[in-house]
Amino acid sequence: MLACLGDSYLFTTQWQYRTKQFPKEVLNNKEVEIQAPVSNAQVEDCLREILQKEGYSLTPQKKHGQTGVDIIATRDDEAYHIEAIGYKKAGSVRAKDFYEAFFRIVSRLNDGAVHCILALSCLAEIGLPARAKQHRVAWRRISDAFPELEIWLVDTDNRLYRRTSWGQWIEEA
Repeated sequence: MLACLGDSYLFTTQWQYRTKQFPKEVLNNKEVEIQAPVSNAQVEDCLREILQKEGYSLTPQKKHGQTGVDIIATRDDEAYHIEAIGYKKAGSVRAKDFYEAFFRIVSRLNDGAVHCILALSCLAEIGLPARAKQHRVAWRRISDAFPELEIWLVDTDNRLYRRTSWGQWIEEA
């Protein structure tokens, strides 16, 4: 089943497009395949390509060592401040990246951001409900406190993305 948000068609789950087989690990009492890593740059490059096709104006890519938001995408007087996160093999590194990116993106409120986006590899979709459930009270409060916070899942293989709200993940947990 495909859905359309904006101008891009979306995958319904990451299982539908995966073609490679990987070793297994246990997540939420289910055995799941460990995914090949996806770099932050791959997520950012893919999302830039998609957003440009959708008619967004994008800030230039940062040079190595430059600080600041990864992407500011604007169209029709709407600006999206976007932090891109890849998918690392180690769960502890994925968690560290997620929490650091969360604080980086909410700090963009100081710059007047009204859309704060964590752009994750779609492979992170497996663990998001568990993360939301683990931190359920805080997750809900964050959702209430930061209505501008969104999570976008980026499928770097198929050049697609899906927009979700922060609160959606607690509902799915």
